[in-house]
Amino acid sequence: MNTPNPPKRFSMIREFHLADWFTLGNAFCGVGALFSVMSYLETGDILHIHFACALVLAALVFDVLDGRIARWRQKSSAMGRELDSLADVISFGVAPAIIAYGCGMQGLYDRIVLAYFVACGVSRLARYNVTAETLSEGTGKVKYFEGTPIPTSIVLVGLLAVAGAMGAVREHLWFGKVLIGGFTLHPLVLLFAASGSLMISRIKIPKF
Repeated sequence: MNTPNPPKRFSMIREFHLADWFTLGNAFCGVGALFSVMSYLETGDILHIHFACALVLAALVFDVLDGRIARWRQKSSAMGRELDSLADVISFGVAPAIIAYGCGMQGLYDRIVLAYFVACGVSRLARYNVTAETLSEGTGKVKYFEGTPIPTSIVLVGLLAVAGAMGAVREHLWFGKVLIGGFTLHPLVLLFAASGSLMISRIKIPKF
């Protein structure tokens, strides 16, 4: 009687495609941005905020390249898709929120809004992962996004980079602050609330 062969052991390195290494570059830049914000909070040197914003931009470049490389080589995998989502959460969800925190959006309401923004990004990516096959209509290619893609947070990061260059951080943040029930809200943080809400909306964005 023949015994069935044991299932082949999963090898993460062998399963990696070229595009996946670019995805890891995306995550690497996102984590680097977090470290840069920590350095800013410790030293007060605004250069670290600029580094953080530049690293998010670099993450976007890696994010664009990994998709193009996957299509060029016609190689993709479920693991690659999961890697892409996890990297995007770090670079375009957590990193922009932490940059905003470092720039001075540190009130209680600010933190709630920034946490909401990250949660929306996570939810947006999860929805895409479970609906991509349906949205592709059997063609294997998604024709449109539901909700704005999480990398659009680069617009907010660019805005914070400009604020940093103009010295409009911490107590000099644009639009100042308001006290509600004894807790602080910086109106600028509402841009993150709007961005998060657009990510989880049903608005259709063509995918090119």
